[in-house]
Amino acid sequence: MTHKKSAVDGITPYIYGTTRLGDENITREERLKVAKAAMDSGVWFHTARMYGDALEVLGQAFAEEPNKVPRLIIKIGWDQIDQLRDVIQESLEPLGLPGMQLGQLCLGGELAEDFANGGGCYRVFQDLKDEGFVQGYVVEVFPWTSDAPLRALRAGYTEGIIDGFIFYLNPLQRFASNVLWDEIQERGQTVIAMRTVAGGPVHSLRDIPGFAWVDYLQKRAVEVVPIFEKSGVKSWTEFCVRFAHSFPNVIATVGATGKIDHLNQFLAAKENIEPLEESVMRQIEALQYKWSDELDIHAEPWTM
Repeated sequence: MTHKKSAVDGITPYIYGTTRLGDENITREERLKVAKAAMDSGVWFHTARMYGDALEVLGQAFAEEPNKVPRLIIKIGWDQIDQLRDVIQESLEPLGLPGMQLGQLCLGGELAEDFANGGGCYRVFQDLKDEGFVQGYVVEVFPWTSDAPLRALRAGYTEGIIDGFIFYLNPLQRFASNVLWDEIQERGQTVIAMRTVAGGPVHSLRDIPGFAWVDYLQKRAVEVVPIFEKSGVKSWTEFCVRFAHSFPNVIATVGATGKIDHLNQFLAAKENIEPLEESVMRQIEALQYKWSDELDIHAEPWTM
């Protein structure tokens, strides 16, 4: 059987997340340095217009190192079909690029409903591909947005146009609802995991007051620390990268940082990735099913 070409072919197992490149508390020089170090490594990048001036920083880095411009996943959307082109242009212009590898579809309002019902958005998605603005799409998922992708997937609307799904997936967070996660797994759908280390070292999340930006992460860290410690894995970063890649359909994990040493930890962890032991995965998966039912699917948008 011949392999059907996909826009995710050749994706790197670690993708550099650029959130911190828009952090003005870090000097522009330092942000450029980190961006260029990530470019030197050859990994894919993930970015968005809402990350401060991250696009402008990247645009400068790309102009200065034009032979090292990475493949990009960029957030696009939002609530109306006719917003897509403007959002794409707003993202590409600061980068000085004609197109992106993957558009991360952030679906809300009428656009989400149209997507769920197999509406006109799919024609627009194809038009944007034909015109060279995007090569493919992954659908962003949160617990509170899982219904539309589930309906579209079950109805077969995503076939041939959507290359996969992208959501927070780490030992403390699995942001696809249980029913959508099961559907994705049953169908062997491609997944890109986000927020690799769940916001920082798990011991810090558990032990340092205020380190976890919301209480539930601290509580989950309490449950996961013993599993991590018993695993024998040397670092939390390695543990998290291996966790994501222990699912056969997860092809990459996106981890953001504004520090060279943290970038190097991610880059080291992507080498020779081995799945975690099955017993470790079973324990964390059981927790994630419980967490999803108890909190995630009931959470108000953007409270997690």
